[in-house]
Amino acid sequence: MNRSGIKDNNKIDGLSAGNFFELLLEELKVNPELKGYYRFLSNDSGFLFRKAYFMQRLQFIARHVTVKSSSIWDCGSGYGTTCLFLSLNGFTTFGSTLEYYYKEIPNRLDYWKKFGNVDLFKTSYEDIYDSHPTESSVDIIILQDTLHHLEPLQKALAIFDKVLKPEGKIILVEENGSNLIQNFKLLLKRGNKRIIEYYDEKLKKKVMMGNENIRGYKSWETEFARQNFRIIPEETRYVRLFPPFFFNENNYEKRILQEQTIWRNNTFLKRYFYFGINMIIEKQK
Repeated sequence: MNRSGIKDNNKIDGLSAGNFFELLLEELKVNPELKGYYRFLSNDSGFLFRKAYFMQRLQFIARHVTVKSSSIWDCGSGYGTTCLFLSLNGFTTFGSTLEYYYKEIPNRLDYWKKFGNVDLFKTSYEDIYDSHPTESSVDIIILQDTLHHLEPLQKALAIFDKVLKPEGKIILVEENGSNLIQNFKLLLKRGNKRIIEYYDEKLKKKVMMGNENIRGYKSWETEFARQNFRIIPEETRYVRLFPPFFFNENNYEKRILQEQTIWRNNTFLKRYFYFGINMIIEKQK
């Protein structure tokens, strides 16, 4: 068995999520700037644990991006990993970010262009509150570890409501804000200071940001409803319950299946102990 620990045939049309992950591992060996964020090579004991989380989130996005003609906006695209995966599979994706990761995009394009067409990925450094998106111009908005940073939240959701087509959807990949352990860790780290302001050197202005302002399902449901959005309950998925030492090369797939079974049958564990939550949000009819 290879180091990724799982046979994966899940793909959109071209490069599978599994093959993409293997190529990402190779990129980490030649691009040290990524290693601080993607820590797959830093600790063998946690490799499969991190791999399981990454793969389930990427596969969730892949399952909900199926129409090649879709207009896709990855808001908070960071290093552009999801955009690269989509571009290599024939999807045109626009990424926007306010992160320092942005400067690494050219190096990443140089690496990934060897494996397919990366020209379908375009990106910009911008504050969404300053942009003027065309109304009803986007089919899919991807928000991966982003929405808990956007403040004021309702203003951001109003922008998404404006830019999405009537049948459009939001793919939300987030931390589970009801997780008791993560909430305790964040309380120790940042206290109750959930919203901060900082000066952006590139934009030359102050920017408001959610300080790891994560939320649980019910809270997201309430916030989205204020802008006439609806979370689709049957599409919601919870990920990551077991700690790293539960995973090894012989039980990798079994552990993922166990996690997927447990949250469907145990509301308490699902709500308070799963680390991640993936959701699909649509406009209410």
